[in-house]
Amino acid sequence: MTSYLLERAWVDGAVHDDVLVDVVDGRFARVVRENRPSSGVATPDNGRSPRPAGDSATPTRVPGISLPGLANTHSHAFHRALRGRTQRGTGTFWTWREQMYAVAARLDPDSYRRLARAAYREMVAAGCTSVGEFHYLHHQPDGTPYDDPDAMGAALRQAAAEAGIRLVLLDTCYLSSGFGAPPEGVQVRYSDGTAERWAERVERAGSGPAAIHSVRAVPRDQLHVFRDRSPLHVHLSEQVAENDACLAAYGVTPTRLLHEEGLLGPATTVVHATHLTDDDIELLGRTRTNVCVTPTTERDLADGIGPVRRLHDAGCRISVGSDSHAVVDPWEELRAVELDERLATQRRGHWTAAELLDVGTAHGVLGLDDVGTIAVGKRADLVTLDPTTPRTAGTGADEHTAVFAATASDVVRVMVDGVVVHTPGDAEQIGRELDEAVGALWGTPGRTPGRTPWPAP
Repeated sequence: MTSYLLERAWVDGAVHDDVLVDVVDGRFARVVRENRPSSGVATPDNGRSPRPAGDSATPTRVPGISLPGLANTHSHAFHRALRGRTQRGTGTFWTWREQMYAVAARLDPDSYRRLARAAYREMVAAGCTSVGEFHYLHHQPDGTPYDDPDAMGAALRQAAAEAGIRLVLLDTCYLSSGFGAPPEGVQVRYSDGTAERWAERVERAGSGPAAIHSVRAVPRDQLHVFRDRSPLHVHLSEQVAENDACLAAYGVTPTRLLHEEGLLGPATTVVHATHLTDDDIELLGRTRTNVCVTPTTERDLADGIGPVRRLHDAGCRISVGSDSHAVVDPWEELRAVELDERLATQRRGHWTAAELLDVGTAHGVLGLDDVGTIAVGKRADLVTLDPTTPRTAGTGADEHTAVFAATASDVVRVMVDGVVVHTPGDAEQIGRELDEAVGALWGTPGRTPGRTPWPAP
C-alpha cells in the first residue's frame, strides 16, 4: 500500500483540502477528505492530516491541485509529425489531408513506434492517462500485409506501454476513398478489402474496441459487421462535403444512416459531429450516443463549430480528444468547448467548470468504466497542477483554475494505475524524443543537441 496526502483534490464534485488516498494494486483503496476519516476518530491532531486510528504510516504529501487523470478519446498518433508544417499557407481540410497522406506513406512499424511513443509521452505530460487511438495505418505502403498483420498495431501498444499511458486501440476499418470508390494512393495501406477481412485480421469475433473510419470509407452494405462492437467509434459529419455526398449516395445524412444500420447507442462514440441537422441531434441524443469533439483540431482544419451544448442537453455524453495533435493540451480542449460556444452564440456561460471536468474525464466512452474519479475501487490515476505559476496564480486553486487558467505546462505530476509516470524533469527528454522522431520521418536532423535546450544560449 502507498499513501498520499493531496494538498487539494477534486473529489465528489468539489475541491477539498488535505485528501488522503491509499493505493493498493493500482486502485484507490481508501479516500478520506478533510475532517471526515472513513474509519477511526477525527481529533485535533489528525483532522488536517486524516488517518484512521492505529495506522502509523506517513503519507507522501502531494502539493498542488490533484484531479482524476484525463481521457484523450480521439488520437491519430502519426499526425503529430504535421505540427508546424500543415499550418503554413492556405487551403481546406482536403488540402491538409494530402499533406497527412504524405506522412502516412513514410511510416513503418519501427518509426511508428518511436513517433507514437514520443506523442504519447507528450499526452501524459499534459495530464492524459488514457488514450483512444483511432488506428487505420495497417499495411505496407503498397497495401501488402506485414508478415505480422498486426505489426503497426503492436507498435502502438508498445509505444503506449513505454510512455506510461493506458491505450484503447480502436482498430479502424477503411475500405473506400469515398462511397464505394476504391482506395487511392496511400489509402491502400488502410484497407483490408472488406469488413469481413478486417474482422479476420483483428481476430475479434463479435466484440471488442473498433472504429469505422466514416460512412464514406465503409460502404453501407458492410456496416452490419460492426453492430456488436463495443466500444465503437466513427468520424461523423466533420465536413459539409461528407454530408452532401452521403445524401447523394444514400438519400440520408450520415447520422441517419448509422441509425438505420443499428450503430447508434451508448456503446458508440461519434467524432466531430460538427455539421448536423436538428434531426441528427435528436437521434444522437435519443439513442444516448457519445460525442467526441476535438476543438483545437477542428479550428486548425477550419472544420467549423459543432452544436456541443445542444448535443449534451439532448442526452449525449461529451468527451474531448487531441485528434491531429496540432495542440496537445486537454485543458485547452476543455475550455475551448465553452469558448467556441461563445463565438458561435455571442453569449457567455454555457458550461460550468465542473461539467467540463466531467467531459475531460470521460474514460467510459473508451470502455473504461473504472477510471475517471478519485474514489474507492477506481483506478489510481491522478494529475496534479501547480496553482502558483504565472498562468494559474491568483485564480482560486480550484476547478476553475484547472479548466479556465491551466495549460499542459502547469502539470507537475501524473500517476497511472498507482505509478508515477511523469514529473517536470521529464520535459527535456520528451522534447528531444519528439524532435528526433519527427526529424527522422521528414529526413531532417533533430535540433536538440545533446542535453542542451534548443536554442542553445
